[in-house]
Amino acid sequence: MKKSRGILVLVLAALLTAGMIYMAAVGVGESSTGAAKNINLGLDLAGGVSITYGTVIDNPTAEQMSDTIYKLQKRVEKESTEAQVYQEGSNRINVEIPGVQDANEVLEKLGKPGSLEFWDYQGNVILEGTDIADARAVSTKDQMENVSYAVSLTLTDEGAKKFATATEENLGMPLPIVYDNEIIREPTVQAVITNGQAQISNMASFEDAEELASQIRIGSLQLELKELRSNVVGAQLGQDAIVTSLKAGAIGFGLVIVFMIVFYLIPGLAAGIALTAYVALMMLLLNAFEITLTLPGIAGIILSIGMAVDANVIIFARIREELGTGKTVRSAMKLGFQKALSAIVDGNITTLIVAVVLLLKASGSVKGFAQTLALGIVLSMFTALVVTRLVLNALFAVGIKDPKFYGVQKERKTIPFLGKRKICFLVSAVVIVAGFAAMGIQAGMGNGALAYSLEFQGGTSTTVPFQQELSIEEIDAQVKPIVAQVTGDTEIQAQKVQGSNDVVIKTKELSLEQRQQLNEALAQAFTLDEEQISAESISSTISSEVRTDAAVAVVIAIIFMLLYIWFRFKDIRFAGSAVIALVHDVLTVLAFYAIVRISVGNTFIACMLTIVGYSINATIVIFDRIRENLGTMRKKDDLKDLVDASITQTLSRSINTSLTTFIMVAVLFVLGVASIRDFALPLMAGIVCGAYSSVCITGALWYIMKIKFVSKE
Repeated sequence: MKKSRGILVLVLAALLTAGMIYMAAVGVGESSTGAAKNINLGLDLAGGVSITYGTVIDNPTAEQMSDTIYKLQKRVEKESTEAQVYQEGSNRINVEIPGVQDANEVLEKLGKPGSLEFWDYQGNVILEGTDIADARAVSTKDQMENVSYAVSLTLTDEGAKKFATATEENLGMPLPIVYDNEIIREPTVQAVITNGQAQISNMASFEDAEELASQIRIGSLQLELKELRSNVVGAQLGQDAIVTSLKAGAIGFGLVIVFMIVFYLIPGLAAGIALTAYVALMMLLLNAFEITLTLPGIAGIILSIGMAVDANVIIFARIREELGTGKTVRSAMKLGFQKALSAIVDGNITTLIVAVVLLLKASGSVKGFAQTLALGIVLSMFTALVVTRLVLNALFAVGIKDPKFYGVQKERKTIPFLGKRKICFLVSAVVIVAGFAAMGIQAGMGNGALAYSLEFQGGTSTTVPFQQELSIEEIDAQVKPIVAQVTGDTEIQAQKVQGSNDVVIKTKELSLEQRQQLNEALAQAFTLDEEQISAESISSTISSEVRTDAAVAVVIAIIFMLLYIWFRFKDIRFAGSAVIALVHDVLTVLAFYAIVRISVGNTFIACMLTIVGYSINATIVIFDRIRENLGTMRKKDDLKDLVDASITQTLSRSINTSLTTFIMVAVLFVLGVASIRDFALPLMAGIVCGAYSSVCITGALWYIMKIKFVSKE
């Protein structure tokens, strides 16, 4: 690259980055036109609409309620992945959708959850809504590029049998679709359908198809529902808490940039520019793709920032190694990017596998986590491999060519990590066993194996009509202490109901005596009429189905990661030891939750998934170096020495990546509010655990498998 071109690249990079920052964040506030203002925020950060439905029948079964809640959850995910659906009392269902201020708009989009039936032309019911597994609007093009719209139906196994019989008996005849005893469409049977897949064609537009698909999906609920009330509720976290968290994130990010520049000099400066562009792009794309941002989503962003830093650290470590062998700066940069590529690609793809599987299989906030993670991974690879490279080459071209500005890696003495493997294995086993022991002891004492939060075990929702409107800060300072004193628990969620002085307070399950005590305490403190305070039991917002979806998705993701690592490294022992190390990290963090008794809530799943991504990425880097060194290994070389050398060579990467990510999360922990701390503390433990396992466990596991199970290659 010529000097003039280098200057041009630097000027363009500065202008583009500044422009993106301006578009994304400048003037955040009421008068802002920045993209950051328009990012959809979750219920915890911005509030939304709360709708309460009641069942038409008086005494629905637990199975009917559970099935209806799950299907309604899947339905409202089209509005937001962060929507919450949970049971209130015995026959009511609450739907909370973040980032919306118009309840009527939501109700129109959701439609009235009524009964759906397919009739034959004599008026006999041939299918019910529960026979439909899914309905989606689709568009297709013919050979002439003409676009047509349809609704694609997927039937249940039982529904497929019914539909096969119905289409055979009514070939060429219309089959009316009846919603709440009103015919909404009369498609004609054009073929006998036996595979459980059908299409309603000739829709006027995609919107028309989506409206019909929506009615079919909502009509597939086991229970017919009626709207009881709808409210606009405020954020669970006050504006001060959000501003504080944003400042913490900015401070943490700034410290990471400073660390990169101090430690890596000119390459660190290039990384700082690339990472700044990454953050600006992330804000712009969160807005463009209308992704709802909550605490779990922030976990995905933190992980992807960590991976963006990691990619740069891998590259810079390689450049230093090449300079240490006497290469010129130009050659070292070229070889550094080339040799770092495989580790970066493999690490990001394995984590991307987790994100994609979660997007396809998971539900609720887990899907929101996957969205931000997938977006972040793609952006981190782009900024590390394209932006950093362009800026670094431009800095070299303008005259910064002295190797001292890039750092020269001195040859390190190999550290005998494998010689300490038994001690490391013992330490890991003790921590994991201690975690299970703590869970057993707590369960035996009746406290629950883990400190399950409202999201996992449900509780009591108390609606209090105050005489004047209270701010979130006033609720935190004046109301929550009274609630905590009565309930003996500090886990309290409070939301304002806009347009009134009502505040909804969610706590752990309260007995009748505790409810009475709370009513009396609040009435006395705020001069209220006890009779106007109402309370209902609520179910968990993370249903068993959502948890099952997440667990199944993680298992599938691990299987695909194992297959990918096996394919890339041509050795099942790499894949096997990577998965064992991953399980080790998850169990260790679970032990941390159990021993410290951190609240297991909405961020728990996101935290554990973050650990999965972080763990596998750290492992890949070491395995990539082992694979590379195996290619140059001579017969007289000792395998143990090779593994120790590989871990030592990647040690600076392991430490620096963990340190930079730890800095960001630690600042959030120090400056954030309580819910942020409950989210940041286990992440910090996971980062430390991931660094420990990648250095002390993974290489040792592969070595043991290698010498115990020698292949015939």
